[in-house]
Amino acid sequence: MRFSVTTSPIDKPKAGLRAVGLFQKRKLGLHGERLDQTLERRLAGVLKAGEIDGDAATTLLIPAPAKGAAGTVLVGLGPKKDFTAKSVRKACTALAKLVVDRPADTVAIAVDDLLPPDENIGWLIHTLVGAIGDAGYRYAEYKGKEKVKPVRLKNVVLCVTEEQATEAERACAEAEAILAGASHTRDLGNAPPNVIYPEALAEAARELSRKYKKLKTTVLDEKDLKKLGANAILAVGQGSERPPRLIAMEYSGAGKDEAPVVLVGKGITFDTGGISLKPGEAMDEMKYDMCGAATVLGVITAVCELKLPLNVVGVITSAENMPDGRACRPGDIITTLSGQTVEILNTDAEGRLVLCDALTWVEKFKPKAVIDIATLTGACIVALGHQTSAVLGNNEELVNALKQAGTATYDRTWELPLWEEYQEQLKSNFADMANIGGRPAGTITAACFLSRFAEKYPWAHLDIAGVAWKSGKEKGATGRPVPLLVRYLLDQATH
Repeated sequence: MRFSVTTSPIDKPKAGLRAVGLFQKRKLGLHGERLDQTLERRLAGVLKAGEIDGDAATTLLIPAPAKGAAGTVLVGLGPKKDFTAKSVRKACTALAKLVVDRPADTVAIAVDDLLPPDENIGWLIHTLVGAIGDAGYRYAEYKGKEKVKPVRLKNVVLCVTEEQATEAERACAEAEAILAGASHTRDLGNAPPNVIYPEALAEAARELSRKYKKLKTTVLDEKDLKKLGANAILAVGQGSERPPRLIAMEYSGAGKDEAPVVLVGKGITFDTGGISLKPGEAMDEMKYDMCGAATVLGVITAVCELKLPLNVVGVITSAENMPDGRACRPGDIITTLSGQTVEILNTDAEGRLVLCDALTWVEKFKPKAVIDIATLTGACIVALGHQTSAVLGNNEELVNALKQAGTATYDRTWELPLWEEYQEQLKSNFADMANIGGRPAGTITAACFLSRFAEKYPWAHLDIAGVAWKSGKEKGATGRPVPLLVRYLLDQATH
């Protein structure tokens, strides 16, 4: 699916469908009025008949008046006095669902009619492109073609004014790159665990390096990890026939002397819980425990597409957590790459173990900032549900920048405290720390654990357990928080 910007009026681009906004009480916007004149007041006749009133997020498809002509979509925006970003987001979602289900291969949208007074054209382009991309996403790799409803839509033409054109084209390029990254993340997350395993993630990183010249990929295998002393990563993976990997993708978009932003993704390609075995119900969803790693691959894809003037390192720490006879046990003590020792009290708290060695390893890049992304705790879902990622960190400026990026993309975060008192829960009688802190404040104590390995640089932790995938009828990876992180990097590139 391709998106383009034009300053032509809505009635000019060649398209199978044309979409215009409609306020409550059947009031067309400027583009709608122009299109109505072109259609010899056909829209006015439909509105007079009461087919649609303009309530927010309602839609009406008016068939083409003749063969070869374009159909018209009216999308409700609600009362003009309540015309806000909230109502427009709903309208964009409704419009997206309608246009991807139609047989038209091109749709032209009167973007200016959808622009609320409290936002700019860039925001609207991002919102609209994201909604259409989400509605048009399909993962059908293992389904017969006859069982998948195809998406005919190939081209989306965004009609803007001359004054909006420059910003709209920039935003369109950004939104397409984010969409490409999020779709890549979703594809990886939705793939079955017999296809996506640590070495498969390494190969996905190598494929990106082959595609983008500014990207260099390094893969550390089991022997390299033993030599390095990354015993926490090895401990998690030792019960699996598929050995762990530590992967680094170095994107060079700025000078060699500029410190990079480092993204570290948890890549547990399947999580049984290990010896601390999970319940069998919904265990299939533990293929999504690598969505932090998939997010890193998606963000790097977007960064390369946009050719951002930054240095960015994407790190994936990956293992498969299985309950083999060689698997680590509750009560085992391991010495991490940092030299700190950990008593493993629960082998299902494995994500923090693979991350802790990676957080030590990335010191070698002398980072400007480090952000780890992980489906880390069920406690995060209890605390924040499926709407919001948790963010915690040791640097207020970094945490605030992520919160702002989340607000801008509607890929929101909520900050939880990282107070010293919570560290008490990680005390161990036999090692420097335990890998769990009990049931209270589980998301916070997991971040407290990670913070002990991230003291040498600005660091933030995103717990995405509640947002990385959906369960039930709509089961599937969401692509979050790719939009948030790309927005953060775009902001860094302009500072």
